[in-house]
Amino acid sequence: MPQPPPGVQSDYPLSRLTTVRTGGPAEYFARAGTIAALERLVAWAAAEELEVGVVGSGSNLLVADQGVRGLVVKLDKDLSKIEFDGPRIHCGGGARLPAVSAKAAQAGLAGIEFGVNIPGTVGGAVRMNANAYGGELARVLEWVDIVSPGGSDRRVPDQLGFAYRRSDLGPHEIVARASFALTPAPPEEVKATLADMRARRKAAQPSGIKTFGSTFKNPDHPRAGGKTAGQLLDAAGCRGLRIGGASFSAKHANFVENHGEATTADVIALMAEGRRQVRERFGVELEAEVQTLGPIGAEQLESAFGPHAGTAEGSVPA
Repeated sequence: MPQPPPGVQSDYPLSRLTTVRTGGPAEYFARAGTIAALERLVAWAAAEELEVGVVGSGSNLLVADQGVRGLVVKLDKDLSKIEFDGPRIHCGGGARLPAVSAKAAQAGLAGIEFGVNIPGTVGGAVRMNANAYGGELARVLEWVDIVSPGGSDRRVPDQLGFAYRRSDLGPHEIVARASFALTPAPPEEVKATLADMRARRKAAQPSGIKTFGSTFKNPDHPRAGGKTAGQLLDAAGCRGLRIGGASFSAKHANFVENHGEATTADVIALMAEGRRQVRERFGVELEAEVQTLGPIGAEQLESAFGPHAGTAEGSVPA
């Protein structure tokens, strides 16, 4: 294979870039700080017929234990900046959504407060149409710049196929930048809303440990009886359930914890068992909102993730 572009590393340990801290290395890894740099990396990967994956905050990401073939990219520098333009915020795809929410509050801009409790990047949030506490990213998103092997293009929300916790962005399309149109409001009021949301999250969810964000989507099914995924897992007896080094949190059953020695295989087995118990108890099929990178078998994906197993921001399993 020809020499990779400058800055591309081989056999990079991806577990250090995920919050659950499992998984193997990337065959190639690089950081992209500008759209031009990202275009060069994606074009090189396409020319070499390499799959491309993106790691954001790694908060809902499972990396295969065997590692990831192809190129994995992390956006930084210009592609992680947060800038103001009147009531709009322009962000790099690598900007952390909680930081976007906090800076908006400081500037007296409302509409994206819910992002303070979504521990991911703007790019990942767009790909998954992130929402929390009644807020939804699609409502305030103005446009995104997408980089693919064919170059860059700008799209508006109507072109992204948004649905609950998903979009129709393709496997080789990476969110490089995004703009949010917000509403001016008294800064103290917006900051108070953020403080309330942070407090609610801290009271309800585990912190200070190796964990995902929430593991399964809240089901929209009559048999769920209005219960959340965490409530269904709890009622099915999964709170604290442990397989290998991974368990469902004793504080919130929809969170997976790594007790220090967990593998991705442990996490997948645990998720599959949680889905099985909820299915047998309530007749409800839970669907994961965790993304994957690397080769994970179709049978394991189906049993642990449900019919819409996800891949990470702009990636396909290698």
